[in-house]
Amino acid sequence: MPPDERQDDGGFSTLEPALAGKGIAMAQSAGCGVRRVLARVSCLLAMGLAACTTTGERPVAQGGASAHPPVSLDMIAADFRTLPGWAEDDHAEALAAFHRSCDWIRGQSPDRRLGKAGTVSDWQPACAAARSLPAGDREAARTFFETHFTPVSLGGGTEGLFTGYYEAELHGSWTRTDRYTVPLYRTPPRTKRGIPTRERIVNGALKGKGLEILWVDDPIDAFFLEIQGSGRIRMTDGSVVGVHYAGQNGRPYYPIGRHLIDEGIATPEQVTLQLIRSWLKANPGQAKRVMNMNQSYVFFRTRDSDVGARGALNTRLVPGRSLAVDPSHVPLGVPLWLEAKDVPVPGGEIKRLVVAQDTGGAIKGEVRGDLFWGPGAEAADAAGVMKARGRYTMLVPRRSVQTAQR
Repeated sequence: MPPDERQDDGGFSTLEPALAGKGIAMAQSAGCGVRRVLARVSCLLAMGLAACTTTGERPVAQGGASAHPPVSLDMIAADFRTLPGWAEDDHAEALAAFHRSCDWIRGQSPDRRLGKAGTVSDWQPACAAARSLPAGDREAARTFFETHFTPVSLGGGTEGLFTGYYEAELHGSWTRTDRYTVPLYRTPPRTKRGIPTRERIVNGALKGKGLEILWVDDPIDAFFLEIQGSGRIRMTDGSVVGVHYAGQNGRPYYPIGRHLIDEGIATPEQVTLQLIRSWLKANPGQAKRVMNMNQSYVFFRTRDSDVGARGALNTRLVPGRSLAVDPSHVPLGVPLWLEAKDVPVPGGEIKRLVVAQDTGGAIKGEVRGDLFWGPGAEAADAAGVMKARGRYTMLVPRRSVQTAQR
């Protein structure tokens, strides 16, 4: 799946995390206007809304003390001892995400450059070694990262903004019924006049053209699904269908959170995914008009055997361990040591190893990230309010450093 298209929030820097749209970002990154076409969830609609899917391995990002015995400092590689919290993390969870980066790396040309992180050939030995590691062995995983990588500071230690996104979950039917009336469309053929705006599509411009994939029961949920760019649909027959971004109508994206601010309904500090959703639900007479202010419309494809969000490398995302970044500053696929505060977890802080596996139109800057929280209501709640400050350190193969020093 192409990279997320989460879009900018139009200048609301403090809102940016809550509103970009994943669907939009995907289209733009792919050159077709999507690893996700609207903005992402973390920035979510409101600010511009920004958002990515989960593998179901880990429900949501978590914090708190480790249940495992502490690792003594002398067991840690010297250049990793400066990373606060490094010894306490469960590196096996990050290794699961790293394996997915390696799936992508194996398909690339050996001389392809990965920005500041060397070439694909520099990564191949680490990916080969990762294959032999036992699953779930946190100590083996920690030793693996210390052996094959070295930390490189990004942004000179300055802090940046970190938001969150999640995998949307909706209820659907293969046929239209009195309850299931909102269609999800596959991408229509483009004409000289282009693809219609959201308002025209919602009012039936594509009706009867055989483009309907399935029907869902809530237009607001469908709207937020576009922002995320992918999700899962629980069907009336008991099946669960994965839906993924397939295209966009090429029309401009408008963050409706901005409308709520302009109308004095909320302040920038108050705008969250939850507030936007609550306002739309509480004002059904205005909701359709306000959603139609965003002319952009996202189209989908289904994979009933492929449930789970995918990132910019077309790899499944791991909840709590996959991060969307600005690829002009951070190469996709690389591990990052993330330190962030004011995060919606017990204790309010996270210090963990994540992997850069997604992008977003609102995710701009050397120190800027969007953390994937996974599927479900809890993930949506956390992603919708996350506006954390933090920093990260990139791990690059020791081989690439040695090559650069020659």
